Amino acid sequence: MSLLAFRPVGKVWRVSAPFFLWPVLLATLAAALNYNVWRMNLPMSTNANELRTASALRLTGPLDAQGFPEKNAWERTPLARFEHDWQGQNPDPDRATEVQLLWTPDTLFLRFHARYRNITVFPDAREDGWRDELWNRDVVEAFLQPDSRDPWKYKEFEVSPNGYWLDLDIVNRKYTELHSRMLRRVVQNGQTKTWTAELSIPMSSLTPHFDPQQSWRVNFFRVEGAAEPRFYSSWSPTFSPEPDFHVPGAFGKLVFRE
Repeated sequence: MSLLAFRPVGKVWRVSAPFFLWPVLLATLAAALNYNVWRMNLPMSTNANELRTASALRLTGPLDAQGFPEKNAWERTPLARFEHDWQGQNPDPDRATEVQLLWTPDTLFLRFHARYRNITVFPDAREDGWRDELWNRDVVEAFLQPDSRDPWKYKEFEVSPNGYWLDLDIVNRKYTELHSRMLRRVVQNGQTKTWTAELSIPMSSLTPHFDPQQSWRVNFFRVEGAAEPRFYSSWSPTFSPEPDFHVPGAFGKLVFRE
């Protein structure tokens, strides 16, 4: 039985609690209020000079038998690298992550190369490998926002070291399955303690009208660890008090290059 009781009075909710619990209750409500005020007043920067920038290079070569860019296509592709936590602190080179992007008018390709200390994954997933709440185990993640007019609308993609995946349509921090028809390929290397994930995402699942002249907003993330405190890492730091990747004001810029 809870010692707290919430009772509606008209359209206002009143809280009843024993006198000795009021200091704890007030502190909890204050912390929640401060976090929401912080989240809703993030600087939604539109100045290109203030944004961390990633580049997607146009793919001109063929695809391999599995529908991914051939290995040499990645050799000249710029790297977005990060090894610090979500606040831009506590770097860990043994958990460094590199991200590369290639594009065609029909497809966006991403390649994550991740160093790891340990690997923790789910043992089960849907028949096609889709796994809800994949972020509760080790993953790499990409948040893509083709249209930034509504900062709280974007797409989320995740892949785990054993190849399970997740695609979400995010609207105001609520998510639904995107049904993007994303393809993925994952390779682990126990000798070098690295794992590599390649993603092939149909452009039609991201935007109805792809224009390479228009930049997108983007962020990349990494989670590793079996129990808290886990390693929460981001390319463009979110600076949230607690680990939180859903901070559109911290998204960087994605440009498409020929």
